[in-house]
Amino acid sequence: MIQGIILEGLVYGIMALAVFITFRVLDFADLTVDGSFPLGSAVMAMLLTAGVNPFFAIGAAFLAGSLAGAVTAVIHSKLKIPGLLAGILTMTMLYSINLRIMGNRANISLLRVDTLFRQISELAAPWMPSEYAILLFLVLFTGIVLFFTNIFFHTDFGITMGALGSNQQMITSQGMNPEVIKLLGISLSNGLVAISGALAAMYQGFADINAGTGTVVAGLASVMIGEFLLRSNKIELLTLRVILGSILYRAIMFAGRQYGYLVKLTANDLKLITGLLIISCLVISKYGSGRLFNWKRKKS
Repeated sequence: MIQGIILEGLVYGIMALAVFITFRVLDFADLTVDGSFPLGSAVMAMLLTAGVNPFFAIGAAFLAGSLAGAVTAVIHSKLKIPGLLAGILTMTMLYSINLRIMGNRANISLLRVDTLFRQISELAAPWMPSEYAILLFLVLFTGIVLFFTNIFFHTDFGITMGALGSNQQMITSQGMNPEVIKLLGISLSNGLVAISGALAAMYQGFADINAGTGTVVAGLASVMIGEFLLRSNKIELLTLRVILGSILYRAIMFAGRQYGYLVKLTANDLKLITGLLIISCLVISKYGSGRLFNWKRKKS
């Protein structure tokens, strides 16, 4: 049970990290996520069924997701369409593109395909159970993604990207082009989303055209839950708490599936639980801290 929660939390944690980049760093509400997630799954499934190396397939999924993010950024910046609408348009177009990639099939099974997770399980079989081997791989893989993400945000360009979300006018006054920075940031975000989608396809054993429905909402929930776990302005902790928030979110969803019947909840209510979680996080973050501060000040 705990292994499954952590596994899912790590797989979808990379997607939550991508949502953090657009939502918190760039201050850009990007709904492309719901399309780039199944895009990564589709690219991974088709390449694996063609016998391509899984690591090459992950790289191809990243490039495909990055291209989808670039399309959203171009629609937003060049056509002057609001960011939210630009993401919706790209997400809508990606549905047809994903179907094309998957050969006009709604889903592709990977149960008989030599996926990366199957290879890891076979290699580790003499020493440990397959679940532990896959978990160890995902911990290492997620750690590598966090490592390079943290390094990126310590570079001059990464710091500039962080400043763009807070004060775009300052970036413009420094002679930098905010459109280019936003394009690269959205591309990076959706590339990570596609990687998450590729890992999810291998973990679940299939790629589905509707796999991205509600993905961005789950990512937002993970980001907000993580913000209550760690309070810091250091980028290393900011990215780490997103992964921890993703794991906790998956634990909450698991509890809802397992014990929801006690309060007459079913699997159909999971989206309701997610929405209520996000609303609760927003309300607490907006009013909770201020009231706590005022209470302490009055007491003193």
